[in-house]
Amino acid sequence: MSTVVWIVGGVFILFIGVIIFNFFRMKNMKPAKDSTNVKRLNKKNYNTYTKNGLVLIDFWAAWCAPCKMIAPILNEIAEKESSIVTIAKVNVEYEKSLAAKFKVRNIPTMVLLKDGKEVKRFVGVKTKKFLMKEINAFA
Repeated sequence: MSTVVWIVGGVFILFIGVIIFNFFRMKNMKPAKDSTNVKRLNKKNYNTYTKNGLVLIDFWAAWCAPCKMIAPILNEIAEKESSIVTIAKVNVEYEKSLAAKFKVRNIPTMVLLKDGKEVKRFVGVKTKKFLMKEINAFA
């Protein structure tokens, strides 16, 4: 009986160790450099970039680990699919009015706009396949 307790305890401690390791790895992860095709939105240029066509806006913050995870996916979409969709980013720490306008409560939040009107919203990390399926539904 005591051997089973030791094994279960060891597995539990190993499990906790993996969780802690991954937490610190993600917390200290360096952000991906944005593609030149990714637009940075603010109050002044928001209407210019969003009034026509399909735009996927990523609401993010520098301290957000899931935001760092989705950045490379958005960069890839911005590079390969620029004829279909414009990828834009809004830093919620600096552009609070835009975050409030879209009622962003969690990050990462991505809002898909068509001709300036919201058509879809995604919260959390999403795969490229998922995002492209949703984008193509409105293209």
